[in-house]
Amino acid sequence: MPLPICYLNGAYLPLADARVSPLDRAFLFGDAVYEVIPVYAGRPFRVREHFDRLARSLAAIRMAAPLTTAEWAEVCMQLVRRNGGGEQYLYVQVTRGAEFGRSHAWPEGLVPTLFAYASALEPVAAQVLERGVSALTAPDTRWARRDIKSTALLANVLLKKLAADGGAYEAILLERGELTEGSSSTVHVIKDGVIHAPPNGPHILPGTTRDVVTELAARLGIPAVAAPVAESALRAADEIWLAFATRGIVPVTQLDGQAVGCGRPGPLFRRLYAAFDQYTRELTSKAPL
Repeated sequence: MPLPICYLNGAYLPLADARVSPLDRAFLFGDAVYEVIPVYAGRPFRVREHFDRLARSLAAIRMAAPLTTAEWAEVCMQLVRRNGGGEQYLYVQVTRGAEFGRSHAWPEGLVPTLFAYASALEPVAAQVLERGVSALTAPDTRWARRDIKSTALLANVLLKKLAADGGAYEAILLERGELTEGSSSTVHVIKDGVIHAPPNGPHILPGTTRDVVTELAARLGIPAVAAPVAESALRAADEIWLAFATRGIVPVTQLDGQAVGCGRPGPLFRRLYAAFDQYTRELTSKAPL
């Protein structure tokens, strides 16, 4: 559920009163990028990493960063405070702006639209942690620059709806016989005590929660490998995890109607989830940057 106060072009105002032009290129073309940042105990999580990724997305679509990371951090903290603190998540979007018309090749000198709002961050349900979730596989029908966190998410929306219609929590995507990612998540495949995930590149969004999984695995002495993951390896996994900005790490215990491993969240998931929970608690006492 969205919280009442948002940020729009330098002002904090009621979300219900926020207005942008219908000629904004985000509305007409999906010409915009975004970030989603969880907030634990009033502290935005991994702020520098999220806004480093936003800067990379902006550079990839030929836009200058409109704010510094420190300025974005202040926007985040102001939003969190004005919405009561506690557990939230922030949606941050930068569009190329509006012109009087609709030109595919944008004119120079547009003023970007900056928008952010907060929502309540709901905890992952206890039964999800105890039983896991189901997923289905689908062909990856998205565009070729998935490393850009673009608001043009129609393919992702259709894939997520495909999963929902099939009674599944997520669609896990395959391309040319290999795993890419989920419709709104990173996918980790665990086999013989090793965590596997596809390498970053144009077809993979560099996930901030994925990076946390890798760092925590190193703390715990669990090997983690970034290399192509064949569909056959996905289907033979001992464990499968999904990593989300707003839900942390979630175990998949059924894939296309078949049990994953023993059909329950596995021992490595339980270790990683406990480490992730502890890590978020550690950071709440530290400055965001």
